[in-house]
Formats: sequence, C-alpha cells, structure tokens
Amino acid sequence: MLNDNFIISFIIVPLLIFLARIFDVSVGTIRIILIAKGLKKIAPILGFFESLIWILAVSQIMMHLNNFYYYVAYASGFAVGTLIGMIIEEKISLGYVIIRVITYKEANELVDHLRKNKYTVTVLNAMGVNGPVKLIFLVLRRTNTEEIINIIKHYNPNAFYTIEDVKFVNGGVFPAKEKSAFKFNKWSPFAFKK
Repeated sequence: MLNDNFIISFIIVPLLIFLARIFDVSVGTIRIILIAKGLKKIAPILGFFESLIWILAVSQIMMHLNNFYYYVAYASGFAVGTLIGMIIEEKISLGYVIIRVITYKEANELVDHLRKNKYTVTVLNAMGVNGPVKLIFLVLRRTNTEEIINIIKHYNPNAFYTIEDVKFVNGGVFPAKEKSAFKFNKWSPFAFKK
C-alpha cells in the first residue's frame, strides 16, 4: 500500500507541475503570437499569469532538486503546452493573411468569383519560367483562409499559392461574414482593433 507522502511526492505534485507548465506555456505561446500580430491589449495580462504559474512550478522543483519526476513533469508540460498553445491560436484564427496565387491557366472565373464574394483581389500579368502567368493577391481575415483555398482548388487545382501572416492592415474590403469559432463583444478583453 502506497503511503500518502509517496502519492503526494511522486504522483500529485508532478501532475500539478505538468498541468501548470501546460497552462503557462500555452498562455505564453498565445501571448507571443498576439505580440507578433500587433494585438497588444491582452498580452501583458497573459504575461502576468504566465510568469505567476511558472514561478509556482519552478518553486516546487527548487524545493525538491533530487526528484527526477519533477524534471520530467516540467519538461513534458512544456512540450504539451507548446502544442496546445499552437492549437488554441489556430482555432482562434486571429489576424490577416496574404495569399499569392500564380496560375498558368486563365484566372477570370476565379477572380470573378472572389470579387462577387467581396474579396479584395489584385491581378497582375507576369512572366513565369514557362511563359505568361497571372499573379493574384488577396489580403483576408485568417478565418477565411480555408474557404479561399477551396475556391482556388476548385477553379484551378494546379495553381501555385503561398500564404503569409500580415501584421497590419489599413483599408481594404473584407466579407461581412466572420467564421471565427470565438465571438467577442466590444467590451471583451479579446476585442481587438481590426
């Protein structure tokens, strides 16, 4: 029969360290992504909780430097927290992206479809390695990326495209529909200036 001291030292405390690291690293990952996207309102608050939880986890390790389980719990929580932070950020889909499409095929149907759906589309004629190409540029909310990729594949499955994050957008025309899984009112701390 396991005594209470063993259960606390080798099961409960390592589990708490693991969970604390998952939470603080997830928060830290989201905080860094928000800063990179120029969304600064909530980052300091997240930083406060991230460091508070980190101090609590590290203090347990420092009091028990000879317990290998604490080290494993700490490192495992960091790894899992990084993954969870990226998944959360992906689900929130904050910010904007630019999509560049290069197509050898005539792109009129694709461009017309995008414009009918109120997407800002810029089209340029260019010269590729194998001849004339169309360059299509779109800046859109990240929540609409999957929809646009499906439209591109529908109209030109062989199109080459790249996607990059955009830190700041000024002006432009964006569809009225929002596809984010998270809806925030204007008083929410997550209500970022668009």
